[in-house]
Amino acid sequence: MEVPRLDHALNSPTSPCEEVIKNLSLEAIQLCDRDGNKSQDSGIAEMEELPVPHNIKISNITCDSFKISWEMDSKSKDRITHYFIDLNKKENKNSNKFKHKDVPTKLVAKAVPLPMTVRGHWFLSPRTEYTVAVQTASKQVDGDYVVSEWSEIIEFCTADYSKVHLTQLLEKAEVIAGRMLKFAVFYRNQHKEYFDYVREHHGNAMQPSVKDNSGSHGSPISGKLEGIFFSCSTEFNTGKPPQDSPYGRYRFEIAAEKLFNPNTNLYFGDFYCMYTAYHYVILVIAPVGSPGDEFCKQRLPQLNSKDNKFLTCTEEDGVLVYHHAQDVILEVIYTDPVDLSLGTVAEITGHQLMSLSTANAKKDPSCKTCNISVGR
Repeated sequence: MEVPRLDHALNSPTSPCEEVIKNLSLEAIQLCDRDGNKSQDSGIAEMEELPVPHNIKISNITCDSFKISWEMDSKSKDRITHYFIDLNKKENKNSNKFKHKDVPTKLVAKAVPLPMTVRGHWFLSPRTEYTVAVQTASKQVDGDYVVSEWSEIIEFCTADYSKVHLTQLLEKAEVIAGRMLKFAVFYRNQHKEYFDYVREHHGNAMQPSVKDNSGSHGSPISGKLEGIFFSCSTEFNTGKPPQDSPYGRYRFEIAAEKLFNPNTNLYFGDFYCMYTAYHYVILVIAPVGSPGDEFCKQRLPQLNSKDNKFLTCTEEDGVLVYHHAQDVILEVIYTDPVDLSLGTVAEITGHQLMSLSTANAKKDPSCKTCNISVGR
């Protein structure tokens, strides 16, 4: 089993712990727990003189890396040759107690100036809580290690995808988007009770709500962005919205120009699948200068509304014309309230296909089409 590598702040092309990883077995590392208990076969001896790390600081946190530093007493500090870092996902109290726990990650690095950077998408996931503890070690001539006691345990949470990571997702989505089809309306399916509630309690205006946790685990819009979901996909043979829906038998339709026009900005939000052959792309439409627009500007790649692979608004002979990508399912989030008087509500003639619902759907982490190498 390969021991994960620990990159540090020095700009060398090769990890400084590569040599020690070759010489130190995973078994030897794992046989020394946070309480300092060691097996006789572990090749690790005890020496009280080595300083114990304290006042641990975590900084520069991204979705797949962080910087770590700590303080140490000066006594025997010059004898330290390596650091052992014990990194674990924080246990979820609601997790299935019969499910296998994640294998703890024991990292080894040569003693380098602090802070050091821990980076690795194979053991760090975005938006995930972790615990970390540190141990100092001194490698002996015979290959054994003298170690300190473990430090206190520190908790931290990794960050969401950055714009750089989302741009990587965007580029992968562009590859399979397919040709563009013309459309004229956005639509939103819900149950009759939803529209009755909107009329009675919200003055006829659909209100934005916080996006659920469907899609990529690292998406910065999940659980944070407020908006209203719309669809715009059309049937190839009719050019009109399909009559089936997983979200309810009543449909609100609104002319595309009411939501998407030169006074709005368009952003890429996510790209994912749910263990199926078809893929979803989440786009965000925000009125210029609105709170939703400011939120997206800081976190999401902005698209050219007239020229992109997913959703376009162009002008032909003074009329706005709209196209959507054929080979991906678009989920469009509009960030402002929408009054029902701007469109129509009617019952669809098709079926309610619950199996196609994406509510809180989890992304397939094994799909090579829609995953990037910075967690899922």
